[in-house]
Amino acid sequence: MSLVTTLTHALPHRLLSSLARRLAYSRHPALSRWLIDTVTRRFGVDLEEAADPDPRAYPSFNAFFTRALRPGVRGADPDPRALLMPADGRISQCGAIGHPDERGRIFQAKGRSFTAAELLGDGSDAEPFDGGVFATVYLSPKDYHRVHMPWTGTLRETVHVPGRLFSVGPAAVQRIPRLFARNERLVCHFDTDFGPMAVVMVGALLVSGVETVWSGEEIPRYGDRITRKDYRGRGIVLERFAEMARFNYGSTVIVLLPPGVADLAPGLCGEAPVRLGQRLATRRG
Repeated sequence: MSLVTTLTHALPHRLLSSLARRLAYSRHPALSRWLIDTVTRRFGVDLEEAADPDPRAYPSFNAFFTRALRPGVRGADPDPRALLMPADGRISQCGAIGHPDERGRIFQAKGRSFTAAELLGDGSDAEPFDGGVFATVYLSPKDYHRVHMPWTGTLRETVHVPGRLFSVGPAAVQRIPRLFARNERLVCHFDTDFGPMAVVMVGALLVSGVETVWSGEEIPRYGDRITRKDYRGRGIVLERFAEMARFNYGSTVIVLLPPGVADLAPGLCGEAPVRLGQRLATRRG
């Protein structure tokens, strides 16, 4: 194990993330300006895509980090059969959920995988996705940090699964076993016209929070047990390409689809750059 990975295991994850949250939400002008300028310069943030390209217009670093895009900067694939990429970023991995000898497993990196049941926090929730497909999208600090719907769905339930807050950068993905099934995450279950769809918002080191459009802040509300919220009967319908949630720092979103529904878009592979609204998969039939 590398020194970086060893230190990552030893770090007080929640304490560091709580401190990062205080910095991100600070409205101290000099501090906010320094944080925004540092991240913009270091990661090459393209502010011309932002609804407001003036870095001084944001009252806090968090407001800057969760900035909206200009209308028309991203568009949905026009093919009505296309399921959409939920975010800007890079594909970490994508493919089939499980193989004949690896039932229900999701590939993370060479020699590493985890089960859908571990990711979703429940074996029965995972069963409908066995033999389906998944895509894991990594959002770097330069990316747009709002997550949108791959397909129209009715919110059925959310599951807040407590855990660690390891980094989700490429090096950590290669080295930390079952990374995405160990980090704190919010599992969002939707009912669609093809069956269930899961969109998993995975937290990471220095992530100050995950927010949804229907409930506001979900993480951090750090807990020690799995928490379920039942939304059945409330009529919360999110259209294809509509915003559903946002991260307050770089992290990962994982989409799970059941078997026989869709085929992943040709050319999707690990480390491929992707943009919100491009084709993730093509609906069958």
